[in-house]
Amino acid sequence: MRTIKTVYKIGQGPSSSHTVGPFRAAKWFREQYPEADAFQVTLYGSLAFTGEGHGTEKAIRRILPEADLIFDKETTDLPHPNTMLFRAYQDGRLLGERQVMSIGGGSIRWPQVPAGEEREIYPQKNFGEIRYYCYQEGIRLLDFIKQTEGPGLIPYLADVWNAMQDAVERGLQAEGVLPGGLNIARRAGELLKTRCYNESPDVTMNRTIAAYAYAVSEENAAEGVVVTAPTCGACGVLPSVLYYMQNDRGFPEEEILDALAVAALIGNVIRTNASVSGAECGCQAEIGSACSMAAAALASLYRLDDNQIEYAAEIAMEHSLGLTCDPVNGLVQIPCIERNAVAAMRAVSSVNLSHFLTGSRKISFDEVVQTMYQTGKDMNEKYRETSHGGLAALYQYRSQD
Repeated sequence: MRTIKTVYKIGQGPSSSHTVGPFRAAKWFREQYPEADAFQVTLYGSLAFTGEGHGTEKAIRRILPEADLIFDKETTDLPHPNTMLFRAYQDGRLLGERQVMSIGGGSIRWPQVPAGEEREIYPQKNFGEIRYYCYQEGIRLLDFIKQTEGPGLIPYLADVWNAMQDAVERGLQAEGVLPGGLNIARRAGELLKTRCYNESPDVTMNRTIAAYAYAVSEENAAEGVVVTAPTCGACGVLPSVLYYMQNDRGFPEEEILDALAVAALIGNVIRTNASVSGAECGCQAEIGSACSMAAAALASLYRLDDNQIEYAAEIAMEHSLGLTCDPVNGLVQIPCIERNAVAAMRAVSSVNLSHFLTGSRKISFDEVVQTMYQTGKDMNEKYRETSHGGLAALYQYRSQD
């Protein structure tokens, strides 16, 4: 498996696969042909169908401002639903071309190079192998991560956590309407301040976590700077839970960074054995993965054992299975923002269940990850980030009445 340092990428929203990935691909391609005076970029699949709403063109033009962009909505024989073809020219002569895939979470890949720019450092391929290694060595999951990643891990996580906190705090302060034409007002600040007259502590916790999730997701929708966790579309889940634990519950930052490491390992297992791309496996791959990561992080923060951490991550993913990716108007707003809040609250419930029901589980985390991947592959294409089906299609129909 690759280093967990690439699970979290600090970048501009609203979509890691549609903005962060294409931006990085454009930057890489331009560096290959510094002498080029013209570029052409063809977008296929989900990038062609929802790239306009997701800001793909804007992301590419930040690097290639004069590029000729083509949205090819007809080609179907693709190596990945988020495929791009870059061409470089000089004086009208083709210098070179490269097919690049944006595989989710801001990562890019090209054919014949399985890991792209990301190096492999874990010999283990799945969570079962990791747990067996930890058992043999008599170490905990967190110790295993730090041992494998080395001394650069904590400074990296500190930068990630600072960016996550900044997104929460900016989102709570921001007001107004999100861009894109759906006229959705920012609600994070209002949600944080609004209380029921007889609100219980549990309701207060859920409302607060939801407000933090809204804050980050609204920042993402407004094309602000966020952290992929594991994607931009699901970027509000993990920060909201951990921000609550530090800001409202008083957990020290050192422990928050350790929890981020555990969460990243869970995301790493998922992307290695399945996918974190909504275009490939639906929103179960994005929100489901984020929910698993948040559940594992919280379980680690509560000092539950490795079996309970795995159980919490498994519950979170199992009850996200089948979740479709059907963004209205190709925007990362409906149902994405609300979905981040719901997943954050579900992560808390998953940890509670893993604590109460320890020893009774029948399903491993690896099994539910495999199930998610197979479910995503079986899912009709219109439910995989094309805005052709589900809520996206019905909303568009209703809006024409």
